[in-house]
Parts: sequence; structure tokens; C-alpha cells
Amino acid sequence: MPKKTKPTPFKAEIRQLLDILIHSLYSDREIFLRELVSNASDAINRVRFELLTNRDIQDGGEELAIRITTDKEARLLRISDNGIGMTAEELARNLGTIAQSGAREFIRAASEGTQHLEDIIGQFGVGFYSSFMVAESVRVTSRSFQPEAEAAAWTSSGGDTFTVEPAERPARGTTIEITLKEDAVEFADEWKVKQIIRKHSDFVAFPIYVGDDSEPDGAGDVPGGAGDVPVNQRTAIWRQSTRDLDDEKYNAFHKQMTLDADAPLAHAHINTDAPVQIYALLYVPASTERGMFSLRKEDGLKLYARKVLIQEYTKDLLPEYFRFIQGVVDSEDIPLNVSREMVQSNPVMARIKKVLTGRVTTMIAGLARDAENPEAYTNFWGRYGQFIKEGIATDMAERESLYPLLRFKTTHAPADLHSLNDYAGRMKPGQKKIYYLLGDDPRSLTRSPHLDYFRKHGYEVILLGELIDSFMIMGIPAYEGFDLINVASPDLELPAADSAAEADVTPESLPGEKVASLIIRFKETLGDRVSDVRPTDRLSGSIARLIDPEGTLGQEMQRVYKLMKRDYEVPKKVLELNPAHPTLARLAELDPKDALSPVLIEQIYENALLIEGLHPDPAGMITRIEELMKAALGSER
Repeated sequence: MPKKTKPTPFKAEIRQLLDILIHSLYSDREIFLRELVSNASDAINRVRFELLTNRDIQDGGEELAIRITTDKEARLLRISDNGIGMTAEELARNLGTIAQSGAREFIRAASEGTQHLEDIIGQFGVGFYSSFMVAESVRVTSRSFQPEAEAAAWTSSGGDTFTVEPAERPARGTTIEITLKEDAVEFADEWKVKQIIRKHSDFVAFPIYVGDDSEPDGAGDVPGGAGDVPVNQRTAIWRQSTRDLDDEKYNAFHKQMTLDADAPLAHAHINTDAPVQIYALLYVPASTERGMFSLRKEDGLKLYARKVLIQEYTKDLLPEYFRFIQGVVDSEDIPLNVSREMVQSNPVMARIKKVLTGRVTTMIAGLARDAENPEAYTNFWGRYGQFIKEGIATDMAERESLYPLLRFKTTHAPADLHSLNDYAGRMKPGQKKIYYLLGDDPRSLTRSPHLDYFRKHGYEVILLGELIDSFMIMGIPAYEGFDLINVASPDLELPAADSAAEADVTPESLPGEKVASLIIRFKETLGDRVSDVRPTDRLSGSIARLIDPEGTLGQEMQRVYKLMKRDYEVPKKVLELNPAHPTLARLAELDPKDALSPVLIEQIYENALLIEGLHPDPAGMITRIEELMKAALGSER
């Protein structure tokens, strides 16, 4: 090899790539250290393999490690390893050129500006070049593991060329020496270097030493003597055997990751090789709220590749409705040579997402089945029930797996929560449907006239009083072969009557002619505010109810349009009257010309609007209620 080589021009793609990196945003620059540490770790892994099969290599007994030293006055940062090393030819080939497809894809993604560099550096095999974000110049001194190899140095200032020349280095491995730009001198602070390592490279398998320990010849020897303490933890808990871990260790890691003082509600430790290799540790946090000092500022999982942090907040590994899950995912199968948009549709990433989604569902189901601690799932549902409902509303592929996680209030023990399985287990003999009722207010639901028949004859009804329930219920057409039916549906086929309930003494209904006369009075008073007024035998304790005319959109879709603020007008309702109610019997006896008659009719109608959540101005009823109060007192006082 000649003693010195003339400058060699970079390939065109490398020149473009360096221009992007050198002028990148400041917030992305710390990623360069993650990439250099990852490269050093890869180099050590390679020589470790050689040590298992080849005794004839440079050195062989020293600790395999990475050392980082700094000199703030000189603005120097050195990253040394005793890994596989490179020859002069390998330096020129590995650092002077790059796979064109990778470089071009990186340039496209970075130029479009749709992603932060921290998300895409490392996904194209261009990690080394990220050092030029902070470097005035970079010198790479390396000696191959091959016994006869000589040391060489690669040097560049990020311009159009690089040089490769002979160098002195007695030990196997590589040292990268970066002369920092003036505005990047912070990376020569030991505390800053340690902070970055703990964030991005805490679980690299080899010790990372930071500090000015003795390196007498400056050639890149990596000591690991007494007194040296690695900065990184090295042991990734998610890659440990579950036999070696207990709740205390799992909770301690969660606290370390989030700074959340409360123990998580549940965790899932995943270690699988099929259908894809995954190491993961996922948690259900105790709360949806992030404290002032929380380390997790966004939703998303920490994504590692070979124990090196790739993305701090990865939102593509779980469906949106599981965004509350915290934890880490590590895989050696993650494709890191394509853009993030392509990663989302990559079959490997799709398989990882499917496995993780299934395990999260299983973890939550386990919490629900814990008979020894039923309060745990009650707490979970209070915090995260909305997310489960969102999943049923949005994920057609996975919705059935979420059904067992649902909890509802029902007319059976309304203070408690009940599952669909609980409901199915209490169904009356011969019952073929599961009944539910939608509303805006859980309290008003319990007073709904639509429940009269079902209460009277002992049929349980699920009460759905949250905004998302209208979307969610459309994702449950049936459960265990039983269709779900809205009791407010105008074409509802009533279940069989209970004979004991039928035998109960009920008030006598008004004669047909009086009912007809009363209906005329209601129609005259209410006019076109209703589409029809008619009697019904489906009410017992209630005076009246409002239902949709036949042929209109169901209550579920009406509420969806309303919530989405779509251009949709709620159809005029049908007012159904209970001819056996004492109030209507008294009203029928009242002279139609009496001023109190229309007041009572208006109030009956608006009470029905109010219970349905349709009243446009509840406060407007006050004057009429006061008028009725005066009439009830029998005076003008």
C-alpha cells in the first residue's frame, strides 16, 4: 500500500447526503452518537464470532468494549472499539461509497421533510455519515483483526473528497475522532455524552466507558480495568427469561422508563421467534394522565433494533385504540433499509403489529379474569373503557376479540358493571335477542319509557349512555349467536310476556272513543312537531314515549350523524301514548277549551323530548312548569 493517497471524490449520492446532514435541524444532531455506538457494537459482535472459530487474529484476551473520551478545549470526541477493524481497502469501500438505493431513498425522505432525521437515520445504512452534522472533520483510524493487516486512517471534512493513508495503531479495532463544530461543542461534555448513551444505547450488549482513563499511546486501546464503570446498563430486561423476573423487577423497569410512581395495572413479557422474532415488554399504566415529570411525553412504544433505540415514540406497532400502552419492542427482524412509510406496510412490521395486538388483548383479558382482584379491572375499565369501545367501532378484523373486554351498566344491578357473557348467562328461557338502549345521560336512561315492557316482563337491557356507544354498538351485530336489538326501535318485535306480570292488576285503559278524542287534541296542539300521535300497549309506568317513524335511519346512525355534525336533520318523531296511565285519564276528562289542556299536552311532549336527549331548550319549560304548579295548588298565589 502506498504511504499516502491523493484525495478521492465521494460518489454523487454521498455528496447530496452530506449536504442534507450537515444542514439538518439542531434537535436531530444527537442521533449521530447512537449510530456510531451501534456501528462499534456491530464491529465487536463480528469479532466475537471470529474469536469463537478463529484463534489466529489480532489480540484476543482483552475485554470487548466501547470507550468514548472527550476534550472540550480541543473540541474532540473519540469513539473507540476493539471490534473487527478494517483494512485500508475496506475503509475506502465502506466509508467512501454507499448502496445507491439506500442513499437515494434517504435523500428523498429527508428532502420531503415529512419525518425527523432521528426517525430515518439508521434505516438506510447511512448512520456513520450522521457524524458530519456535528463535525468539522472526521478521522477514522482502524486496524483489521487479520494478523498481517496494517493500520490505516480515513479522513474527511465533509467536502467533496476523502483520503485514506497509513496510520499507527497497535491494537485491533477502530477509533473515530471527531473535531466538533463550534456550535456542537456540547458533545464534548461527558455529561451530555452519558445522557445520550443512556437514552439511545443503554442496552447495547457491550460495556460503554466514558471518561479519560489511561490510553498511553493514544492508539485506541480500550481499557476496562478496576474502577471503570460502564455508562450503559447492558442487560435489557425484555430479553431476560421470565423465570428470572418478578413483579418487583417489572414494576421497577416501568418506573425507570416513565417516572410513574404508581405500579402499572398489568404487564406482558413477549419473547417469540415465530412468526417473527420479537422481544417486548408492554404495560398498562395506572393512569392516562402524564405527570409533570413523566419521561413519556407522547403515545407510542420505544422501538429497539438489536437493543439500540431506533424510535422513541413508535405509533405503528399497535392499533390506535391501544395507544395508552407503554413499553419497549425489540426485534432483529425489523427492516431498517426502507423509509418509515414503507415500514408501515412491510410484511414484517405487519406481523409484529398483529402479534403485539393479540398479546395486549390477552393481557387485558387476563386482568378481567382475575377473580382474586376484581377491582383491578374495574379500575382499568374506568380509565380505558373508551379505548376498547373505539377499537370495536374501528377495527373490523380484531373487534370480536375485544367483545369479552366490554363492560356495561344494565337494568340488572345498575350500580355494577356487567360483561356480555354475564348478560348471556342471565337470559330468560327462550330469549333470542340481547337488548340495549342508547341515550345521552346514563341517569336518564334508567327512567326511559322504552324500558317499561322489559322491566315489567323481566328482560335485562344494556344501558349505553356514552358518546362513543353509538359507533361502538354498530360493531357488535351479534354475540354468541344472539342479535343485539335496540329497545327503542319502532319495528321491534317484543319478546314473550311474563305470565306472572300479565296477571298483575293494571289500570283500565281509556275507552276507544276517548283515546281517539285525546289523540286529536294532541295533534292539534303539537301540529307538525310530530309525525304522528297514536296509542301503544308497550308502556306501563310511563305516560308517553317518542319513537322514529318507520323507514327512517335507526337511532344509532342518527346519533352518529349528530356527533359528526353532518348535514342531517333528526326526523320528526311519533308520539305514543299510554291509554292506561292515570294522568291521561284525567286529561281526557278535562274540557278541551280549558287553558290547562294545551299546557299539559305541551309538557307531556317536552318531557318525552327531554328523556330522549332531544329537547333544544330545557330551561324554556320553567314558565310552563310554574303554571302547572299554580294549577296544582288550586290558586293564583
